[in-house]
Amino acid sequence: QVQLVESGGGLVQPGGSLRLSCAASGSFVTIYLMGWYRQAPGNQRELVAAISRTGTTDYADSVKGRFTISRDNAKNTVYLQMNSLKPEDTAVYYCNAPVATKSYWGQGTQVTVSS
Repeated sequence: QVQLVESGGGLVQPGGSLRLSCAASGSFVTIYLMGWYRQAPGNQRELVAAISRTGTTDYADSVKGRFTISRDNAKNTVYLQMNSLKPEDTAVYYCNAPVATKSYWGQGTQVTVSS
């Protein structure tokens, strides 16, 4: 069993920045892949960014150049630094970690970009 706890969401003006964190705990040896997804009202959940244990990253085209995903393996924590935020980035952001045959999700953290 894996628990994922996100933090760092909030309200920010367009052009502002936020940093999300997701800490993993529970019974596991290694989490190879961790990612951030988001879901806006009326939309499907979409991948924002993912990072492997060795640091290989992947980003949605809509966030390339603005968002940076990173992780601290010693702390089993993944981060999402979000810069130059736009109103269309408004969504609930979820942390995800596939472990063994299961896919674990955090509870989600709201990010609202509005003036």
